[in-house]
Amino acid sequence: MSDAKADLIELLGAAGEELRHAGKLLGDAGEIAWDRLLDWFVDDYFRVDLLGLENVPAAGPAVLVANHSGAYGLDAFVLQKVLGRSLGRTVHYPAAPFLFRFPVLGSYARKNGAFPINPMVGMEHLAGGELVGVFPEGVSGLEKPMRERYRLRPFSPGFAVSALRAGAPVLPVALVGAEESVPRLGEVPALARLLDLPFFPVTPPFPLPAKWTVTIGEPIPAPARPESYAARAVAARDFSERAQAAVQELLDGELAGRETPFW
Repeated sequence: MSDAKADLIELLGAAGEELRHAGKLLGDAGEIAWDRLLDWFVDDYFRVDLLGLENVPAAGPAVLVANHSGAYGLDAFVLQKVLGRSLGRTVHYPAAPFLFRFPVLGSYARKNGAFPINPMVGMEHLAGGELVGVFPEGVSGLEKPMRERYRLRPFSPGFAVSALRAGAPVLPVALVGAEESVPRLGEVPALARLLDLPFFPVTPPFPLPAKWTVTIGEPIPAPARPESYAARAVAARDFSERAQAAVQELLDGELAGRETPFW
């Protein structure tokens, strides 16, 4: 290899390393900016109230089961921020794979407890005595039109299977405010297909300043794990339905006492 060619390869390698370093710096700056924006959302813009924190165990595994609301997943970031600041324990969240494709948001989520969703729904974290937070409505919870806000879509019971196996209690969590802050006014299927997303919502370009409340209910203990597969499937489905009923009851209670979404 000629000296000139070797010098060119070395130069290109150095330039690539500089670009990677610059990209990391930009990514870190973006994550810091997003973290500060979330702080502002929580404290000043949405004025989030956190109720029922005493129901979260100080140690040991538990599954926090929340409603999913608003036109996109801002509620997941807000819940992560609120609980992360208040608990002193990391809450691990299964997230849809497409989240990790987004610059800044994907890396920020991963660093703060999110992991790609898998069939075991956080079993490895529960087995280690950790907390797992789930939105069992999945993307369908974000697709609700305004006339159906705060009416839960059917829960996927994967979280209940993991909780049953780990003997972990379920904590129902009600998030109120996201439906009004990020209302789903419609969708653009063509953009969803182009970007390879489940759906692309039509919503205000910036969240509206609704008042948010996060309410954590009393734990629902995991039932004894049956020996047979068929009995375990029935027990998990029943456990999931109990959790969904508890979350809906919390939502209904918070909504009944709310005079207006904006105050």
